[in-house]
Amino acid sequence: MSKILVVEDEPMVAEVVERYLRRDGHDVTIVFDGQSAVEQFARERADLVILDLMLPRLDGSAVCRKIRATSDVPIIMLTARGDERDRLQGLELGADDYVTKPFSPREVAARVRAVLRRTTPVEGRERMLEFDRIQIDGARRSVTIEGRPVALTVREFDILYHLASNPSHVFSRDHIVASLWGDDFVGDASTVTVHVRRLREKIEADPARPRHVRTVWGVGYCFEP
Repeated sequence: MSKILVVEDEPMVAEVVERYLRRDGHDVTIVFDGQSAVEQFARERADLVILDLMLPRLDGSAVCRKIRATSDVPIIMLTARGDERDRLQGLELGADDYVTKPFSPREVAARVRAVLRRTTPVEGRERMLEFDRIQIDGARRSVTIEGRPVALTVREFDILYHLASNPSHVFSRDHIVASLWGDDFVGDASTVTVHVRRLREKIEADPARPRHVRTVWGVGYCFEP
C-alpha cells in the first residue's frame, strides 16, 4: 500500500480520484490548497503526489518547487487541456508526468500504477552500470558521480538508465516515450526534451556541452560512456 497525497481544489474531482486510488489499495490524503499541501507533506511524506497546477493560497508550481527542494518523490501534475506552457513549466520544476483535464480517473490510476511500478523494481532485473565517473544502480535507483550522490526524479532516472543500458545507441524521442511512458501516453515528445535538459543539469559538468547524454540532431539521444 502506497501513501498518495492528492492536491486538488475541486472536491468532486478529488473525491473521484480518491475512490479509484483506494480501489487499488492506496492510502490517500486529500488537501484543497497549496499551502496545506506543503504542510501536509512536511508532516507525513507521501510515496507519490498528484498535484493540480491551479490552486488557492499557493499555486502548484510553487508547491512542486518546495517539495523538490527536499524530496525526489514522484509527482504527477494535473493541467488544463491545451495549456502547453503550464505543462512544460511543471516538468521543468521536476514533475515526473502530467495528466490533462478533463481526464478519466482510470487514466490517473493507471499513471499512478505505472510510476509506482518503476520506483519498485523487481529484484534481479535491474543491474549496476559503472562508467569512468558515473555509477547507476538499477536496483536501488540511485546515481553517484565521482562518489557524490545525485538526486534524480523518476523520469530522469528512467531516461538515464535506459540510455546508459545501451551505450552509444541512439534512441528517438518517440521510442523513449513508448518505452518509458507506454503506448497509451497522451502528450507529445517534447516531454522527453524537458527531462533530458534537467538530467543534464544534474549529471553533466557543462550542461551546455554535454559529455554523456548527447543529442544526435534529427534522430534523438544517446549515452556516451
